[in-house]
Amino acid sequence: MTLVARGASLAVVGILALSPPVSAQDSKSVVLAKQLSATLDAAKLDSIAAQDPAAPDVFCAALYFGGAQLLVVSAKYSVPQLLVERLAKKEYRDVYMDLNGAAVPNTKVFIQDGAADGLKAKNADNQAADTFEAAGKAIVFDGDAKKQKMSEQDYQKAFADADEKYSQILTALLSQVKKSS
Repeated sequence: MTLVARGASLAVVGILALSPPVSAQDSKSVVLAKQLSATLDAAKLDSIAAQDPAAPDVFCAALYFGGAQLLVVSAKYSVPQLLVERLAKKEYRDVYMDLNGAAVPNTKVFIQDGAADGLKAKNADNQAADTFEAAGKAIVFDGDAKKQKMSEQDYQKAFADADEKYSQILTALLSQVKKSS
């Protein structure tokens, strides 16, 4: 290894050592949720819904409570044409209600984003924990894996999977709200 290459390698190692560690608190959904919240605020909307571009038989919708909370649902629906028509009419709240109440069993994903700021593996002291429910199994992301009857490793995997799914849903919703504006 040349002296220049060795110096560059040491510089990279030094930068990595000085960089703050990536924590479980960091998630993909943080930026997307904040972006969706800002976009909904700007458009003066309290709900949004969309068809999932990756799975056209899946729909997603969100109720937005002015920076305080996002309630998000994603699922298949037994009469997809009804939801397609509601989307065309911008009846987003109705799509949310339909998905939340009458989704095809075992396809529903429900997320409570306590501060409309993306999923966090551990909530701040003064903030409600985020929750993720899929196929009837709910996980509360409050940082306490034992309370969830999970190992720390399983908790972190569940968080990463939930964050990935939430990010996909947020991306579809962002795309829809931008089309609607």
